[in-house]
Amino acid sequence: MLTAIITMCIMAGVFGLILGYIAVRFYIEGDPVVDKIDSLLPQTQCGQCGYPGCRPYAEAITRGEAEINQCPPGGGATIAALADLLGVDSKPLNPENGIEEDIKTVVIIDEDICIGCTLCIQACPVDAILGAAKQMHTVITDECTGCNLCIPPCPVECIYIVPVKEELATWKCPSPEQPMIRLDSIMASKEK
Repeated sequence: MLTAIITMCIMAGVFGLILGYIAVRFYIEGDPVVDKIDSLLPQTQCGQCGYPGCRPYAEAITRGEAEINQCPPGGGATIAALADLLGVDSKPLNPENGIEEDIKTVVIIDEDICIGCTLCIQACPVDAILGAAKQMHTVITDECTGCNLCIPPCPVECIYIVPVKEELATWKCPSPEQPMIRLDSIMASKEK
């Protein structure tokens, strides 16, 4: 019995060393530009850009196959950040890919109507929907990116779009309607 345990430990150590050597020897470094572009994208994995997720879209931008203005969830801020990173001119959002929403939304499922078909679970790119076949489903709102890809496959139309509740973590200061008055212009007018 002791011999078997020692043999297994030695074999585990040898296999660990072999796997460690292989990991170091055959390490493939990713493209740092793709990583930077991917980090700027909103990670909704919604496919509105024409690619199955944010990483494939970042790779397409790097290869020159896609423009930087195809991400509606990221909107103008993401386009400006991508333009700054890549050293190109910023462009308006391409309307063929969608429109930028002013209010962030998530989806909810009316659990009384849900029949448990699992089509919404299969359509969700970020696994934000929980449930099982022929059981009710629910959405983990903290994980939902608001891509709304789960709505079209639902046969009973029990999935609804709702705005994200404004809490301290999600609230943003609204942009001022009037231009900001500079303090130095106020002080100069008082001195006169």
